[in-house]
Amino acid sequence: MARATWLLAVLAALLAAAAPSGDTRPNKIAVVGAGIGGSAVAHFLQQHFGPRVQIDVYEKGTVGGRLATISVNKQHYESGAASFHALSLHTQNFVKLLGLRHRREVVGRSAIFGGEQFVLEETDWYLLNLFRLWWHYGISFLRLQMWVEEVMEKFMRIYKYQAHGYAFSGVEELLHSLGESFVNMTQRSVAESLLQVGVTQRFIDDVVSAVLRASYGQSAAMPAFAGAMSLAGAQGSLWSVEGGNKLVCSGLLRLTKAKVIHARVTSVTLQSSGKALYQVEYESEEGRGADVYDIVVIATPLPLTNGSDSLSFHGFHPPLHVAQGPFQPTVVSLVHGYLNSSYFGFPDPKLFPFASILTTDFPNFFCVLDNICPVNVSASFRRKQPQEAAVWRVQSPKPLSRSQLKTLFRSYYSVQTAEWQAHPRYGSSPALPRFQLHDQLFYLNALEWAASSVEVMAVAAKNVALLAFNHWYQDLDKIDQKDLMHKVKTEL
Repeated sequence: MARATWLLAVLAALLAAAAPSGDTRPNKIAVVGAGIGGSAVAHFLQQHFGPRVQIDVYEKGTVGGRLATISVNKQHYESGAASFHALSLHTQNFVKLLGLRHRREVVGRSAIFGGEQFVLEETDWYLLNLFRLWWHYGISFLRLQMWVEEVMEKFMRIYKYQAHGYAFSGVEELLHSLGESFVNMTQRSVAESLLQVGVTQRFIDDVVSAVLRASYGQSAAMPAFAGAMSLAGAQGSLWSVEGGNKLVCSGLLRLTKAKVIHARVTSVTLQSSGKALYQVEYESEEGRGADVYDIVVIATPLPLTNGSDSLSFHGFHPPLHVAQGPFQPTVVSLVHGYLNSSYFGFPDPKLFPFASILTTDFPNFFCVLDNICPVNVSASFRRKQPQEAAVWRVQSPKPLSRSQLKTLFRSYYSVQTAEWQAHPRYGSSPALPRFQLHDQLFYLNALEWAASSVEVMAVAAKNVALLAFNHWYQDLDKIDQKDLMHKVKTEL
């Protein structure tokens, strides 16, 4: 019996010696941030490492991050990201996995306001809309559509790469794998790229700028790649989640059985240089705390300056530095009131036909104005008529003053606001950040410095989960590989 025990011990020791480093799964993983990026990466990490890995998700605010709602008269309305594109494959899969439903669409017409008059008005007839675009701008809208479709077709390659387990340690490597021009698209403007393919300056000033102001609060001087992702969302096929888009985040965390810790992470410290262990220090209502993790994922924007809410890194040689710039502030105001249609050239409010008003790049105090629907839309729901009190969502770069509110509304019952550091201020960052900051320390939000949307964060989450998994098991052939299109075709 003793001899058998001894043989088993020797065999176990030999097997352990022969096993590659990283043979066992990690014990604990920390995710900092419970927005769509943090929720998605927790889900993907569990998919790859298995259900026995403990995943702690730190969130100083509410689950959902920039997916949030505001209550007006006992109804909830989106105050963050309002919709997703039909090509958002990861987000579509989340909704199916969680048993959520698409919200019923309540159709409304749009227009673009140029300060004194509308420069473009949508009608209820598709062919008439096309004719108006052609009459005003020639075939610029077709050239724009072809350019956006070409960019999106190449961007969709990332889903094939991820399905085959490939990951990228930096944003530049990821973009380069999609096409040689993608990195250049982060360095040249939307306007420059569109002029090169034959889109007129007038169309850029009137239409393209209005779309970019509505989505990013920025102009056509922003980089082409981020602009293309925004313009893709303006070509229809948008959808939202019944009950609120933030249900995707809470649902993924519940499905993953992640432990949500309501605290602000203050620092990440490298504990050892051999097998890396990271100490995460945090502050909560109960006081200060700390815990040690095998893998840490930062799934929240890292501020440019060391303020009171900044996250610091200790024990790293050389010191960690994340190259990025400032964020573009956006204020969302939900106003329950009566629209001042006279400001838009309609003295009789009953004749005002638009549910959404975008603005061109003229000096103005708001970017977009929407007559919005609640997150729960019943079969009998109807959009309020223009002469009725409705809930309007106003997106602006700064909080609206009382005089500005009176400009847009004849009268109002309530105003509720949400202020977001919504998107990077594109063109201000010196370089594209890296996903991998250290051996098992990752920065998920690096990708939003190329483009920013819910699906982009989901793509980044999948990439970081694969990157962590491949590094943990030393499958380096799956990281930063060249000529992936050829490799993927060969594997098929």
